[in-house]
Amino acid sequence: MGSQIHYLPLTPALFSVLVVLFIGLIILIQLRILRYAYMKLGVGPGVALLLLFGSLIGSYFNIPITVLPGQTVRSGQVVDFFGMQYVVPLVQQWPGTVLAVNVGGAVIPTLMSTYLVLRYQLWGKAAIAVIAIAVIIHMMATPVHGLGIAVPVFGPVIATAILAFILSREYAAPLAYIGGSMGTLIGADLSNLDKITGLGAPVASIGGAGTFDGIFLTGILAVLLAGIVSPARPRPAW
Repeated sequence: MGSQIHYLPLTPALFSVLVVLFIGLIILIQLRILRYAYMKLGVGPGVALLLLFGSLIGSYFNIPITVLPGQTVRSGQVVDFFGMQYVVPLVQQWPGTVLAVNVGGAVIPTLMSTYLVLRYQLWGKAAIAVIAIAVIIHMMATPVHGLGIAVPVFGPVIATAILAFILSREYAAPLAYIGGSMGTLIGADLSNLDKITGLGAPVASIGGAGTFDGIFLTGILAVLLAGIVSPARPRPAW
């Protein structure tokens, strides 16, 4: 079961699109176009690249938590949702639905969000951003048989962009990352755990298939937002 729980959450073609976006970001960084953008996000270009690269590669890895009893699972299929194609892993002798945490879509964003909150002391605004995005994403989230919970890919991105600017122009970048990633995890995955057992999904990955693409694009959005907002670098509260 261990080898079968790790799989790309998207079809190879769609995953390649994210890789192209990542490569494009590297080119922009090398041209120094996004130098100040990363400074305003609170990390250097190297760390930011490592963050995005880790999220991309980490999407393949799932950390199993428990096994939920459920229906006969679907496997080895591709599920279409809002124009996106998600992969249902091929499994054999599966005991039920494995509840797991995705490294690239949950673990890394959670660690980075925690760092940004502590660095800039954004407790109040971060809480507002996460709660607001979670409510919006929860209304968009759709249980998909064989897959788990899915959201429209650009839902978190658009909602995050608007809210980040409303809450703070100076801290729009870190708030975009925190609100977009944590809001999506809570609104799409954690608040819908009660629906997982009836979907016949072999693996229900928190931050994985169905939500990973939105969370990854939100990370890129945070960087792009930082290049649009005021030129001053966000100042740590301490």
